[in-house]
Amino acid sequence: MWFFAILVVLALGGIALVAAGRGAPLAEVYDDRPDSSVPAEGPLTADDLRRVRFSLGFRGYRMSEVDALLDRLASEREEADREQGTERGRGDEPTA
Repeated sequence: MWFFAILVVLALGGIALVAAGRGAPLAEVYDDRPDSSVPAEGPLTADDLRRVRFSLGFRGYRMSEVDALLDRLASEREEADREQGTERGRGDEPTA
């Protein structure tokens, strides 16, 4: 009986040592999140918005909703860029 009690205590002590980080080291941590590839500075373009990818968390998000919003923002950005291009082409831009 005492032999099994000592054996259990030694086994629990070994498990505690491994759990505390003693023994073999764990694998190196690496960042597995997707690169968003959005420029940190300057205005965003429609293509920048289309390249955005979000990382998933435990509770996550509805990917279809985020993708739909990004598509809408990219389309609106393209439309705004086109309007700016036509206004510049008409000469509506003030001269300095």
